Amino acid sequence: MEPAEPPGATATVDEPNDLPTAPCSVVWSGGHSYVREGTAGARWAGVDDRGRARFLTDAELHRRGWSRTRG
Repeated sequence: MEPAEPPGATATVDEPNDLPTAPCSVVWSGGHSYVREGTAGARWAGVDDRGRARFLTDAELHRRGWSRTRG
């Protein structure tokens, strides 16, 4: 069981779980790179295992898991 956060604790921009928000930022998920497109209503663009375009939202990347590095 994970310890509860102290009252009044909030997420900050520097936490590692926060996706980058700058256009053209790159993250990795499932062995594939995704590039952030746009600012308002932004999405993440990448390709699947067959080279077909794939677009993900921030929520989808959080569910799938992601990292800032390929490894």
